[in-house]
Amino acid sequence: MQRCLLSSPPTSNCAALRLHPSLMPKAMRSTSAFVPLFKMFFSHSPPVATKNDGMSVRDGKSSGFSFRRFHRHWKKLKGVAALKGDKAAPFESPASTSLLNSAKPDSTSNSLVNTANPDSTSTSLVINAKPESKASLKKKKQSRSKNKKEQVSSTVVSEETPVAKSSKTSSLVGTSNISKKNGQRLKQTSEKISTGNLLTEAPDGSASTKKQSKKNSTGSGRKRQPVADVHEPVQKQVQKNISQREKPLKQLYPPTAKSVMVVESVTKAKVIQGYLGDMFEVLPSYGHVRDLAARSGSVRPDDDFSMVWEVPSAAWTHLKSIKVALSGAENLVLASDPDREGEAIAWHIIEMLQQQDALGENVTVARVVFHEITEASIKSALQMPREIDVNLVHAYLARRALDYLIGFNISPLLWRKLPGCQSAGRVQSAALSLICDRETEIDEFKPLEYWSIEVRFEEPNSFPAHLTHFNSKKLGQFSISSDTEAKDVQQKINIENFKVINSKRNTMRRNPPAPYITSTLQQDAANKLNFPATYTMKLAQKLYEGIQLSDGKATGLITYSRTDGLHISDEAVKDIRSLVMERYGSRFTPENACKYYKKVKNAQEAHEAIRPTNIRRLPSMLVGALDEDSLKLYTLIWSRTMACQMEPSILEQIQLETGNCDESIIFRSSCSRVEFLGYQSAYQDVESGTIRFKDNEASHNAEAFGILSSLKKGDQLCIGEVEIKQHHTQAPPRYSEGSLVKKLEELGIGRPSTYASTLKVLQDRNYVTVKSRVLYPEFRGRMVSAFLSHHFSEVTDYSFTADMETELDNVSVGLTEWKGLLRDYWTRFSSYCSRAESVHIHQVEKMLEKTFGDFLFASLPNKSRTCPSCMEGTLIFKVSRFGAGYFIGCNQHPKCKYIAKTLYGDEEEEESPQKSNTVEEPKLLGLNPGSNEKVLLKNGPYGYYVQLGEDRTGYLPKRSSVSHIKNVDTITLEDALELLRYPVTLGEHPKDGHPVILKLAKVGFSVRHRRTTASVPKSMKPKDVTLEKALDLLSSKDVRRSGRPRNKPKVEEAIESSNVVN
Repeated sequence: MQRCLLSSPPTSNCAALRLHPSLMPKAMRSTSAFVPLFKMFFSHSPPVATKNDGMSVRDGKSSGFSFRRFHRHWKKLKGVAALKGDKAAPFESPASTSLLNSAKPDSTSNSLVNTANPDSTSTSLVINAKPESKASLKKKKQSRSKNKKEQVSSTVVSEETPVAKSSKTSSLVGTSNISKKNGQRLKQTSEKISTGNLLTEAPDGSASTKKQSKKNSTGSGRKRQPVADVHEPVQKQVQKNISQREKPLKQLYPPTAKSVMVVESVTKAKVIQGYLGDMFEVLPSYGHVRDLAARSGSVRPDDDFSMVWEVPSAAWTHLKSIKVALSGAENLVLASDPDREGEAIAWHIIEMLQQQDALGENVTVARVVFHEITEASIKSALQMPREIDVNLVHAYLARRALDYLIGFNISPLLWRKLPGCQSAGRVQSAALSLICDRETEIDEFKPLEYWSIEVRFEEPNSFPAHLTHFNSKKLGQFSISSDTEAKDVQQKINIENFKVINSKRNTMRRNPPAPYITSTLQQDAANKLNFPATYTMKLAQKLYEGIQLSDGKATGLITYSRTDGLHISDEAVKDIRSLVMERYGSRFTPENACKYYKKVKNAQEAHEAIRPTNIRRLPSMLVGALDEDSLKLYTLIWSRTMACQMEPSILEQIQLETGNCDESIIFRSSCSRVEFLGYQSAYQDVESGTIRFKDNEASHNAEAFGILSSLKKGDQLCIGEVEIKQHHTQAPPRYSEGSLVKKLEELGIGRPSTYASTLKVLQDRNYVTVKSRVLYPEFRGRMVSAFLSHHFSEVTDYSFTADMETELDNVSVGLTEWKGLLRDYWTRFSSYCSRAESVHIHQVEKMLEKTFGDFLFASLPNKSRTCPSCMEGTLIFKVSRFGAGYFIGCNQHPKCKYIAKTLYGDEEEEESPQKSNTVEEPKLLGLNPGSNEKVLLKNGPYGYYVQLGEDRTGYLPKRSSVSHIKNVDTITLEDALELLRYPVTLGEHPKDGHPVILKLAKVGFSVRHRRTTASVPKSMKPKDVTLEKALDLLSSKDVRRSGRPRNKPKVEEAIESSNVVN
């Protein structure tokens, strides 16, 4: 991979920066103490000597970006510093202030900016480079072929690096827009301004400082710009440059020249290529082409939040394909997804192509967005190209930096203070806090008893009713709180006569649901289809990118699935209403189109709601083209879209009150029926058969409604059975994935596109488990949440996290300056980190013991915390000094080594830590018939296991884990002997003669051959596993390989080096 430290795209308000006197040329120090510059760039590395050079700059007129030409070759270590003498307009595009190495991922340079040949080993900060002659370039190219083996190159450039000139072999760092209107070359500054010191990093880590050469640069006969021009006010420069470059981009369709379009996925590229024809070449970027380096120091708050970017090795292949396609093309069309991430992908691609000099003078860069992959939508988007939205890129950078700073500062603390707890993130921590707080509510909940009384009136028709008034008083939930009171009321009811005293009817309108957004789609898919949020988004992405239909055409089936906007385009609404009219009639079609607005916090209305791209593409038409689950999700979206543009359903309700003669005792019975189906017709449509709900309840309600309707005031009733029921208040329910997403949305925490990944991270970190679609926090997750709440209150505070989302949204619309936001947050957050760093692990143990004491010590016998071993010490909660374990042990350690309870072992946790039992004496299951040895059931640090024979010095008895058995009390002697016979050799592998072994693993049985292991399906009994079946399992895709992978042959490397030499 290649790493580079890039500062962010500049904001539009570019303030003049001042150079410190120590870095000034002598000629300028006498003029003033500080000389204002348009921009100043500096590195973090020690200085080295370099020579002067010129550079050529051109302007990308069409796209609004300043596309700079880069020399690809240099010979040795270079680095210079100089002041610009040209009138330089601020760099208004969202491009960062440095460009990556154009070398391949294997480049060995450790440079500040290296645009050299992939085999280059040079290190330098390259600024203001001049073009070289073809002869010199050829000579340098030959010298580079002798470089050593390719390695990773790293670029370190901040947004405030001194702008410099290099005399021979350096090339330009993309720092500011120095080009003029017609792509003129940069005018050189005077000799007096061209001297200075440069801070850079040599490959060997040594540092040196040398004066730059005072020789004038050659290769340009243009008139030099006077130094006074540097002092021109920045605001005037900004306005002047904007007035020159504010030109609308020309329409890209119908095509007049070759264009290259970049999208995110292969599927999307294939579909769009079929729409646009040969004048367009559509290529995938496979998502992000670079990301923050996954290591400490990738975001540097002390360096104005500069960032280190990392380019995956696979991304170089995709970038090379784009670069090759651009040869001969006039337009580069960036068509990534229409959201913040999509805008960032487009920005990254431009940055990477700029530093490789892939954007020629005649290449126009344009950004297009579309919310559905249909031919009409794609062509319409190409007629409205625009530039990169710098505010969205700023919002992306702010979010990435913020999440990185939180994760990479809290996670190391967790590793040290809570071993085994892997990470913590901004949205992740708030979501975990919600789940753990709900679990705490459940633990602290104390149920209350209450009673209800129901009767069934028998004549003339049977119907139920419940008691609402007794002794002329209205009953509350806890009015009858005991069995005695309930029986007294029952006796009084049995001796009374009842009649109908009142009957009321009313009509209720139930409005149609709003169209789907990301969160509501995840909720409905979870509730109605039992789909996890991650799986739902995977299917939705597949439907969005498109499939091949039966007629041979490929098209997208739904609009973009990551949205929180409820808007539907006018054309789509017209089509929906037309289909509603055709299928259901005018009565079901409202007079005016229904419009919906978001009511939750931080709603963004920029995107359309999720809907079918063609509402007339019925679910039945896709049978065979879609798999079962994809068809269910499409049907859910189709039905909801139809329903949102239909009339409300009308319900008729009836409420019947019956009482005794003085009306001191009153019962109430109510029922409703559907008077007009309205939008519910869409869900009862034959097209919605795969998701249709059972209507047994509706038919039952209709029958009960008829009975109540037939009764009139004054009718005498015969009381039947009087039933008293005991109830207890219930604790609040645990979250499901759907209800958690709904809660996060209500609180404004996170964005819809992040919910699925947040839930997945919580499960992958073993902080949360899912059982029967319910989220249960593991004790490890509860410890993390408690630690963060105690030491990082802002991270887990719901309102703060939601307010942060609001600020990030403000950045995306240009209302908040992103670095100011980061600076303000980092000032507070860094103080939290400093305080938490000084907390001793014993303090953490005491905090957790105080917080979870009831849970930790609940299983101790008699709930006594006196150590049963030494009878002197007290049992306390301890963090293991080795591995990732937590246990309850004696505080007299090492004098007393008694352990009462183990919560987690090294990288292993129990199936249900809440049910962990205290250490007890081994249970004798019986004797082994063959050897007459004892077979024992024991409990150790890693859970229960069976053992053949007793422990004795110098002898290791055979053991077998029974952690896969939930109820260990059901284990018999036969079960234990069966487990102890493993591992079993099934035979030799026919290919190499090595044994194939059937063994007992942590979660069941598995077969192993050398380094390859395959799990035995739970449906297959271990007795039925033969050598043939084991070989089939080992040849399947779901296998695991252990140990160090074999070294790849070096033939390809040798061939590649020979090609370089040639």
